[in-house]
Amino acid sequence: LMNTVSSRSHAVFTVTLHQTLDDEDVVSKISFVDLAGSERLKKTGAEGQQRKEGIQINQGLLALGNVINALGSEDALKKKGGDKIHVGY
Repeated sequence: LMNTVSSRSHAVFTVTLHQTLDDEDVVSKISFVDLAGSERLKKTGAEGQQRKEGIQINQGLLALGNVINALGSEDALKKKGGDKIHVGY
């Protein structure tokens, strides 16, 4: 169900590439995901359960952003000894 009063929106676009290499078909998929940004609670005027849900959504988006940033940074993925680290959320 869609919340008709929310200003948040998300989008997922998938690009599928088909190519033939040396008589072999190769299919690749790339997904582009646009998640709604966080909203300030004062701006939304949310109260009660809706306020709690907004807080949880914002925390989840922050954690997801931290993971994406860590995975996108080679330096963040290595310990001093050169071993890769676990990226927690």
